Amino acid sequence: MNSIVINVGNSNIRFGLFNGDNCDISWVINTKPYRTVDELYVQMLMLYQTYKIEPEEITRVIIGSVVPQLTKVISSAIKKIHKISPVIVDRSTPSGVQAKSKQMGTDIYANLVAAHNLYPNQKKIVIDFGTALTASCVTETGETLGVIIAPGIVTSLNSLISQTAQLPDIELKKPKTVLGLDTVTCMQSGMVYGFLGMVEGFIDRINDEVNDDCFVVATGGVSHVYKPLTEKIHVMDRLHTLKGLYFLGKDLQP
Repeated sequence: MNSIVINVGNSNIRFGLFNGDNCDISWVINTKPYRTVDELYVQMLMLYQTYKIEPEEITRVIIGSVVPQLTKVISSAIKKIHKISPVIVDRSTPSGVQAKSKQMGTDIYANLVAAHNLYPNQKKIVIDFGTALTASCVTETGETLGVIIAPGIVTSLNSLISQTAQLPDIELKKPKTVLGLDTVTCMQSGMVYGFLGMVEGFIDRINDEVNDDCFVVATGGVSHVYKPLTEKIHVMDRLHTLKGLYFLGKDLQP
């Protein structure tokens, strides 16, 4: 059975083609500017052609969204393309994870669901390097222990650039040295090592609070920058949130 899973985030919309439980292909488009149903319809069909996806071979579409105004637009485009209604999942969708908070975002809930399904028999921390930087923790039995939300790395970088007259736009990557001698490497060091220290601090403090050595998963757009720099992150998986949405929606009826 082929499924399309769609994660609607504040910065990007990530699509994944699942063949059974495996995600074979994934692609990303910008969330902003918001598009009309017709614009999304055309863009999705073009991407389907690029990846040789036949709409009639898709039997299920699962959507998880933290942008309510886009959920309806994407759902309408899906109905127009696939002639089926999508399955909408959120924190109220039953799973092996207890969300606890009614304020928990769909993306954080999906991260915990994926960790619970993929890495059983241990406590897990999921670090999501998204528009916001989040750290969430779940037990072996699916109990949510809590979440940390901090400003996202790219969000912070964009704010720094926009609020200063002489700081340039930079590529987010590890500089050759911690101490920089030009503006670009100085900024790269601050963004990379500053947030790395924050992430490692989150992990240490969570481990202390739950009295365990949690298995740590990193996901989100810039997770690949930080994973090679620390042994505290065990796995980097950009598709982690998509997998959680898939687990939430694979057995539901639209």
